[in-house]
Amino acid sequence: MKIHKGLFIVFEGVDGAGSSTQAQMLQDYFTKVGQKSVISPEPSSGPIGKLLRTFLGGKNDFDDQDLYDQQMAYLFAADRHYHLYNNLDGVYDLNAKNIHVISTRYYFSSLAYNGKTKKDYDFVSILNQKFPPPDLVIYLDIPVKLALERMENRPSKEIYETQEKLLKVRERFSEIFANYPHKILKIDAKENQNTIHQTIVNYLETWNK
Repeated sequence: MKIHKGLFIVFEGVDGAGSSTQAQMLQDYFTKVGQKSVISPEPSSGPIGKLLRTFLGGKNDFDDQDLYDQQMAYLFAADRHYHLYNNLDGVYDLNAKNIHVISTRYYFSSLAYNGKTKKDYDFVSILNQKFPPPDLVIYLDIPVKLALERMENRPSKEIYETQEKLLKVRERFSEIFANYPHKILKIDAKENQNTIHQTIVNYLETWNK
């Protein structure tokens, strides 16, 4: 493997697509080839990220769903700024030390999950417009029915994990990535996890070729 700088790699897809599993497998691969990496998901482990996880668990102090969704969009953007730029474990601080950062979710998820109307989408786009693209997006595309089946045994579900919401989210992901101008690897997440992982490894092995 000929990657000589820290990369910022983002896994995207609806809940249940397998991003956490693939992130762990990718970190194991980097360790195997002698390269440092960390898994740093969004929401982050920082103070704003911890607050976000509380709300994602079901806490809602708003009667108006639109106001609640706006709050979530603001919080995700603030947490994303912290995730990228803080001096403790920020993405770019780690990349500067030649450490790969593997994230599950980035601003694409904010657009897909919180941009349910054009007005909402434009609002979320403005909040996230200054965030740089990652070095690589790995989009795990999976039918919603299969994603929900995979999530059946989870001890708790987040507020977005319903069939109606995920169908719309998957549609928005498809629209977002249809004309994405930067590096992206689109994968059929119906495949078994080892096949998916090997596809990712094969792509990375040709990074500098």
